Amino acid sequence: QLQLVESGGGLVQAGESLRLSCTGSRGIYRITSRGWYRQSPGKQREFVAVILSDGTVKYANSVKGRFTISTDNVKRTVDLEMNSLQVDDTAVYYCNVKVPSGVGEDDYWGQGTQVTVSA
Repeated sequence: QLQLVESGGGLVQAGESLRLSCTGSRGIYRITSRGWYRQSPGKQREFVAVILSDGTVKYANSVKGRFTISTDNVKRTVDLEMNSLQVDDTAVYYCNVKVPSGVGEDDYWGQGTQVTVSA
């Protein structure tokens, strides 16, 4: 079983930056993707950014140009650098790892870390 632990959330003002980090409890030989999602009160969880196994990086349009996702295989981390934060970025941010399985893929989620951006 893979456990994911996020850190780095907090309260900032609009225009400031935060860096989120997610650490896996163990190394995994094959990973489909590593990414970040977020959920605001009353809304569904939404995609933020992902790194695929071939190195392809994708971002949600709302964060493109402001957020940067990165991974470190030795440290087993996936980080999200968030710049020029906006009030609409306020949400609980979740780390996600997808691992191939016999019937498709398994989803692993962290417990979430709160990011609050004030005007």
